Amino acid sequence: MSKLAENVSRIRSKNAGPFWITIDIFCGSTEVYKDVCKRLNNSEVADLLKIQGQDLKRFDIEKLNVIKFSFPRKIPQGDILDRDMHGAQMAVLLSEINL
Repeated sequence: MSKLAENVSRIRSKNAGPFWITIDIFCGSTEVYKDVCKRLNNSEVADLLKIQGQDLKRFDIEKLNVIKFSFPRKIPQGDILDRDMHGAQMAVLLSEINL
């Protein structure tokens, strides 16, 4: 079993406004994209991120070989309790998921 990061070109996360975070998985090729699309389970991703399954939005962008996940932030950006102002740490969680 391999980690997601070992199979794709890049994984990044970032703000999608003050209330949402987005994670982009750049697969690099059509073959990798199709394989990851089949093997990456939405409920497993939601569990990893500790969010409700219905709050996770998935976008498979075949022309770019990219899979995108968007979900609401638990704490709005800039809140005194916000420990990741740019949402950049979420990519690390997803990179360790087993395929």
